[in-house]
This record gives sequence, C-alpha cells and structure tokens, in this order.
Amino acid sequence: MDENHTLSRTEHFREEVSAFWKSYRRSKLGLAGLVLFVFIVAVALAAPFIAPYDPFASVGPPFGAPSMSHILGTNDAGQDIFSELLYGARTSLLVGISAALIVSALGTMVGLVAAYFGGIIENTLMRITDIFLLVPDLPFIMILALYLGPSVWNIVLAIGLLWWSGIARVIRSVVLTIKEEPFIEAAKAVGASDRHIMLSEILPHTIPVILVGVIRFTGFGVLYEAGLSFLGLGDPTVNSWGTMLHFAQADGAFLRGMWWWFFPPGLCISLTIISFTLISFSLDRILNPKMRGTGRAG
Repeated sequence: MDENHTLSRTEHFREEVSAFWKSYRRSKLGLAGLVLFVFIVAVALAAPFIAPYDPFASVGPPFGAPSMSHILGTNDAGQDIFSELLYGARTSLLVGISAALIVSALGTMVGLVAAYFGGIIENTLMRITDIFLLVPDLPFIMILALYLGPSVWNIVLAIGLLWWSGIARVIRSVVLTIKEEPFIEAAKAVGASDRHIMLSEILPHTIPVILVGVIRFTGFGVLYEAGLSFLGLGDPTVNSWGTMLHFAQADGAFLRGMWWWFFPPGLCISLTIISFTLISFSLDRILNPKMRGTGRAG
C-alpha cells in the first residue's frame, strides 16, 4: 500500500509539472526569459573552457582596443576584458542566487512561524518585520558592507539581512489562509506535531510564492552586487561585472571612450535582470495569479 501511495504521489507530481510546463510555454515572454537565463548560466559555467585567457593575467598592452587577439580589448593592467566578462558572470550569478536563497529562507521561516502560532509570537515577529521594511535599502546595505569589509559573501549577507521582511509578510498572509483549511484541522485531530504540520502540510503550499520570490530577488541581487562593487564595496580580488565597472570608472574608461570596457558588463547586468524579470512575471501569473509582488525590491 505504501508503495502504491508513493507511486501515486510521484505520478501526481509528474502531472503537475507537465501541466505547469504547458502553461509556462504559452508565455512568449517567459520562454524568452528562460532561454536568456539558460544561456547566461551556460556561459558562466563554461567560462573556464571558453575564456581565451586567465582573467587575472596580463596578456596584452594596457588600454588595448578590440582586436583579433582580444575581442573586447584589454584593461589598464593588460588583462583580457572578454575573459573577465565570462568569469564575472559566475560571481554575479552566485551573489544573486545566494542572496535570494537567504532572503527566501529567512522570510519564509518568519512568516510561517508568525502566522501559524499567532498571538505574542506573531506580534513580535511582525513588529520586527515592520522595522526592517522601513529601513532604506541602499544606505543600510552600504553601511553593513562597509562595516563587514569588502567581500562577496558580506554583500550576500547584507542583502539577505534586509530583504527578508517583504517576503515574510507575503508568506504570513498565505499561511493565515492555509491554516484554516480542513486538512490542517484533520492533521491536528490525528495528533500531528506543529513541526510536521508547518513543514509537511503548510510549507508545500507556499512553494509558488517562494519560487517567484527566489527568481525575482536573484535579479535584484545581481543588480545590488553590481552597484555595491561599482561603489568600491565589493571584493577587488574577485571578478564580477560590478568590479569591472568599478575599475573602468576608476581608470578613466568613460573619459577615454573605451566603450568595450564598460558597455559589455553593463549590458550583461541588464540582460540578466531582464531574464529574471520575465521569468518571475510569467511564474507569478501561472502559479500565483492573485499575488503581485513578493517584497520590497519588486
């Protein structure tokens, strides 16, 4: 019987995935965003194999213009800009995805616990959430990044410690509705623990909201990493699109008209954010049609 039950659940899951994909592929914007995202991820993963040079090695004359040897020229240290661009994708995506996962995990935990237990626990957690919602994004993240020091992971931590509040409120609203459903009362009646009910009965029903939030916050994480690195708050020893822009500005690429140094990373950041925006918009319409937005950044 257990085996039949497992097979039934597996088959049901496959049917849901198939139905979701049929709905998703009807969205031209969603497909465009997905194709763009897959391409960017593929390039990032394949960077060690397709980059013509070591991004940290001096392989040409400083401030070199695009040529057959260096299709995007070289920077002030003679490093190949195209190689930097490829490797920079890995760092920028890593920061965006990591920050989004932290935001979603913290926000989901706070919203779930607050809505399920209610009372003084809910009031306390929601007042803390309200405080974080009122904190200005960029100044807080800049101060925290300055205090913690220049590091990619410090940027991830700074973003994660602020943005969780928005998704926490959305998850709380969803859980308040779910916990009134008959199947939750049935689980309590048979003696299921609070932990089991929250993680096994309620949490799966919040996955659509969480998924949309992860996609959306990943895009904004990439944007904030670029902004902070451009301002000099990133790790100068790590390649990212933001650090490329920082050094381009610091070494006068804008004044020299070296578009091949600052335009490509700027374009990559824009395309990445567009891809995540298109995907999250399509997911939002398919999985969560009554919800619009999962937090302060969106």
